[in-house]
Amino acid sequence: MCARENINLSASLEDYLEAILNVADRTGVARSKDISASLDVAKPSVTGALKLLAKRGFVNYKPYDCVTLTQKGVLQAGRVAQRHEIIKTFFVDVLGVDPAVAQKAACKAEHLLGPVIISRMRDFTNLTKKKARHGRVATSIARGKAAKR
Repeated sequence: MCARENINLSASLEDYLEAILNVADRTGVARSKDISASLDVAKPSVTGALKLLAKRGFVNYKPYDCVTLTQKGVLQAGRVAQRHEIIKTFFVDVLGVDPAVAQKAACKAEHLLGPVIISRMRDFTNLTKKKARHGRVATSIARGKAAKR
């Protein structure tokens, strides 16, 4: 089930949650200026988004202080980040897209593709990786047998 459909967050607010999660993971804390830099948006835009997210119970926010995700915020940010990673992995591993290009495309696609499509992308990526591993193993075994003859 698509988390965005359940809680009715805009793509923009989902991006803020994902940015807070990523900034906090990378630096230990999330500050407005870091979120602004991460999303390449003006600081007043960040403030407005943080106020909305706080009002909806996704973040703990006080001006001039660190921003933290609530439990609800962690769950939603995790869902967004997971969708993003599934799409990016599909683009890179299955389609052979450059990782930087895939990163940007996944940012856009994560809000547009529904849960069925994302689930199938994940399953197809996993299947492709599994077949590739088995193919390499079978090829290695065949080469080893040929070398022994």
